[in-house]
Formats: sequence, C-alpha cells, structure tokens
Amino acid sequence: MPAETFTPEETRALAPYFTNTDRQVFALTNLPETVKGALFARYSRSAKSLRRLFLDEFLGAVQPAPQTAGSGGVGSERADKLYAKVLNEYGDDSVAQLGGAHLACEGVSNVLTKVLEWGRLMAYLEQSTRYVPYTDRPDGRWKYHVPAELDGSPLRERFVRTLDRAFETYARWIPAMEAHFRAKYPKSPEDSDGVYRSVIRAKALDTLRGLLPAATQSNVGLFGTGQAFEALLLRMLANPLEEVRAHAALMLRELGQVIPAFVARVDQPNRGGRWIEYLAETRRAFDAAARRVLAPHAAGHRPEVVLSDFDPDGETKVVAAALYAASSLPDDQLLAIARTMPPDERAALLRTYVGTRANRRHKPGRAFERTGYRFDLLADYGAFRDLQRHRLLTLEWQPLGTRHGYNEPAAVEDAGALDDWRAVMDESAELYEALMSAGLADVAPYGVVMAYRVRFYMEMNAREAMHVIELRTAPQGHPAYRRICQQMHRAIADVAGHRAIAAAMQFADHSEVELERLQQERAMEKKRRG
Repeated sequence: MPAETFTPEETRALAPYFTNTDRQVFALTNLPETVKGALFARYSRSAKSLRRLFLDEFLGAVQPAPQTAGSGGVGSERADKLYAKVLNEYGDDSVAQLGGAHLACEGVSNVLTKVLEWGRLMAYLEQSTRYVPYTDRPDGRWKYHVPAELDGSPLRERFVRTLDRAFETYARWIPAMEAHFRAKYPKSPEDSDGVYRSVIRAKALDTLRGLLPAATQSNVGLFGTGQAFEALLLRMLANPLEEVRAHAALMLRELGQVIPAFVARVDQPNRGGRWIEYLAETRRAFDAAARRVLAPHAAGHRPEVVLSDFDPDGETKVVAAALYAASSLPDDQLLAIARTMPPDERAALLRTYVGTRANRRHKPGRAFERTGYRFDLLADYGAFRDLQRHRLLTLEWQPLGTRHGYNEPAAVEDAGALDDWRAVMDESAELYEALMSAGLADVAPYGVVMAYRVRFYMEMNAREAMHVIELRTAPQGHPAYRRICQQMHRAIADVAGHRAIAAAMQFADHSEVELERLQQERAMEKKRRG
C-alpha cells in the first residue's frame, strides 16, 4: 500500500512533528508524551492514517513548533482531556503504554533502589559500587540515608555512629587494598597505566563493598511508560517506609510536569487512593497471618544455591515446542512424538534448533520458554543487588537481616583487614538486633552491611536462564554472583538432568578469574584507540 499523499500546505504543517511525510514508516517529533499517547489512542479507534488524524483533530491546538526536536509543540491540555476520555470511556489502560518519561532519583538508599527496580516493564541504570568509591562526604557526612522513623529515637545516634564507622573502615582500607592487589598482581608490560589502575581499583572496591550498609545512597536513572510509572508509584505509596513514600510524592510531582495525564489517577482518592489502601492493608494482614503460621519454625541449613523446583519432563517439552512452528500438528501430538524419541535424537534436534551461536546474544527461540527452574538462593546483599536487576523472570526476596551470616572475601584476611572487617560485621549485627527489639523491623535492614546474606528466589524459563547464566558468569563479573550462576548452570544439567539445555548455554564461563575486569578494560582501551 503506497503512503498517503498530502498537499504542500499539509506537508509544511506536518514536517515539524513527523520525521517524514512521504513514507509508511515515520517517527513522531516535537510532541509531548501525552500527545503521543492520545494520538495513538485515537489512531487505534479511527480509520484515518496517523498524520491525517493529526491534521484533522490536533493541528488546531498546535503551538508553533520549536526548531529543536523534543521540546515543543502541541498543546497538552487537549491531549490530556482526550487521554482521560479514552480511559474513562473504554477503560483502555494499554494507552498508558504509549508514552513515557526519563526520571532521575539521586541520593536514594540501596533499600529504596530495590523498590524502584522491582517492576519488569521499565529500564534502570544504577550507580555502581564497582567503579565509584563511596568516599565523598558532602557537607561533612558520609553518603547514607538516616531513616525518618528514627527521629526522636535513642537508637538514632547509635545508627549514625555504627554507619559512620563502617564508612570510615571502608574508606581507610581502599588504598591498602589497592596496594595489596598491586603487589599480588604486578602490571603486565602489555597494559597501560590507565587499564592497570582501573582493574586494581575495581578489584579493591569489589572486595570492600561488603562494608557498605544498605542505607548507602545511590543514584538511579529510570525510563518507563506511563503505565509502568503509575504501578510503581502505587506500590511506593503503599510501602511502610517513609523514605519510599516520600520519594513517591517527589516523583509524582515531577512526572506531573511531563506525563500528567498518565499519572493523574495516582492521587485521586477513589482511584489510586483505594488501590494504595488495598496494597497496604493486604500486606499488613498477610504479614500478621504469616507470623502466626511460621512462629514455631526455624530456618534449616541450606547451601547458597538450591534448585527447588523443575519439570523432569522439561527437555522433552522444549523439543515438542521447537517442533510446533515447523509443523501443522497439534501441541499434544507433538509432545507424544517427542516422548517416543530416543534421548540422542531429542538432543540432536535441540542442537539444530539452537544453531551455531557466535556469541551469547544469539539466543534460541521461544521453545526454550516451555520449561523453567526455580532457584532458592542465599547470597550476600551485594550479589543480590546485581541479580535483582534481571526483571523478565519472577524474583522475590526476604527482608535483609544478619541472621544468615556474611560472606568474607579471602583478600580481606590476606591484606590484613580481617579484624576491622569483623568489627564492622559485629556492630552491624548488634545494631540490627537493637532495631528489631525496638519494634523497628521495617527500618532494621538500613543498618545491615552488604556482606550479610539475604535469601531470595529466581524463577525463570530456560531461555531467560540462558541469558542470566551466560551474562553473569562472564569473566568480568563479580566473583560472588559468578559463583552463584555457575552453580545454577551445573544444577540444570546435574539436578534437573536437562543436559542438552545446559549444553546450549555454551557461553556459561566456569573459569577461575583473578582480575575480573582485566580483559574487559583491555578491550575497552583497544576500542578507544580504534
């Protein structure tokens, strides 16, 4: 079908708002996000082309378009009304997927970052503890959040004193840890001073990050649709923590300036208000019920990685799913055929389905989504922070505490930091117990340092498991999560018995690596020189 044609006058009117006026594929420019959403909302319910719809129904509200893209144009008020009309008349929440916003949240605790990064349908970038040393002291204070819940409490002073000592220990040991690694790993003649310095700094910060508390402040960048931001704000406003609720209000105010129609329901008492109340009340009621049920039970010992659930027939089902798109047979018949195949034939079919993968970004098709794995994990909070960012799976965690113990990198003892390290661990545990005893269970995780372990589960299909395992076992990864994902890979092969699926994860790296960032830094320098 040829592209619609426009008169010269119409072409001039359209030009500021569309990347072309004579092709069938085009992008929208110089329009507020709510206008884009409203346009697509009408587009889905109109026989007109999008550009014709714009001329007929939106051009009358156009302000002169600015010369720079992304900063202008159409009056938002009319678009907001149209969006509200579509939503009210049709209940079409999916319209809120058609506009989005970029938002920055700075100086938020690591407790809050986990709330911000919980949703699947958003994109996040978070300040790294690997590349950024937390040694700055703006206004003479270390960069951590003091919960408002402690105002007026005698524990506030203890909280500040304990976290100050943790930060002081962290900052004091960075130069000594760098010196330790320089002595252990002398600079290779092939590496520049810049590469060597970056690798040693990253190794030292990786080793010492366990001294930082969960209250440590970070910066997070978010991009999401209006629908995703609305869901996030509702969850945040129902959260028991004051920091989380306060930031929800700040975010709502800023989003109201760029995508107002998409978040308008959040602070409406009969809409967002009811939703927030439902979330908060349900959480409180279930927490109370769960405490009654679980009170007589104590946690049993478990290794850090347990494959707690899988389908023994999963590999056969993946073969059947792979055959589906290449056949005209029904699903149950394909499954019966796959079950009658010898194991070697099924494995050969899977190898053909996977094909020749040149790198880890080459993924097999959706047949690998036919089976899944549920891993129960016990990892230090630092590793959990990295793994929690994988969102296209099901992940939930238990409250951070100190009762599961902590991880202690071997380099801590080798460098002579063991006494200081354990002093921080002990003080963190004592602060945690004091907060718990004072009835401040929601606040207690802020004072827990990241070396302490948290229990969480990750449930994913085989396709997502391939992505997670291959990415997080890469040589440049942190040793803590590399070890966990290596064990996950072995469990798929040995515990589930899905050896063909595990073999397809050919970029899972089980090597021992001393300087994790070395090869990556060398590659980056080579690119810069090129």
